[in-house]
Amino acid sequence: MMAAEKTHIAVRNLRLCTKDCLCLYVCPTGASDTENSIIDPDKCIGCGECAAACPSGAISMVPLSYPPQQVKSETVLAPALAMAHEKTRTEQLARALAASAEDEGTGRLGAAFARATRLVAEDLLRESGYMLPQSKNTHDLLRALVTAPPSEDFPAAAAERLLELIPENDAAEDAAVDATANAVEDTATDAAAGAPPATCTYRCLMCGAVFDVPEGETPVCPACGAGEDYLELIVG
Repeated sequence: MMAAEKTHIAVRNLRLCTKDCLCLYVCPTGASDTENSIIDPDKCIGCGECAAACPSGAISMVPLSYPPQQVKSETVLAPALAMAHEKTRTEQLARALAASAEDEGTGRLGAAFARATRLVAEDLLRESGYMLPQSKNTHDLLRALVTAPPSEDFPAAAAERLLELIPENDAAEDAAVDATANAVEDTATDAAAGAPPATCTYRCLMCGAVFDVPEGETPVCPACGAGEDYLELIVG
């Protein structure tokens, strides 16, 4: 009898593993018996015995391939990406607030708000078609970021490794879909990289108001009328 084709591999979550070691006794190939506790993907035959035996639920059966990601319509994409960009800008402001806070409480509040807005932005990007790592637009985005890293500390090597490990499986069927994907990629790249808006954000040192001014214009506090000498540039 021919062995069934492997469709899944076992992956252990080391944070959940309680070292019960039942997986060692049920694995028919010894794939779970490794020095670093990471299940050997080459030895694993995808039978699922280890996942079924694990009392802490630390082992999951991960599919080797995924279905193509559903193409999003422009009606969904446009507002979602606009909101993602706005959340990215809000995160910048929150980080600036945390960095310039004069007391610990305000600093912690700013940092927490920055993390919260980043999570929302990431969810919006996923809903915009960047959810599955094997989708065409995700691959295109990773290639764009590897070619032109948004910052010096961007993990380009890790992104290249992801492109090698996760094959692309949903090439666009026609030129119209390709054009939409490219337009979405450009917008999402700006949002993911935290591209600054065409405005500068100031905080008034007199009254504390935070406001935006179009780039290139002389800032004046709209609340108290303070001039540029009494304003702190936050973003711009």
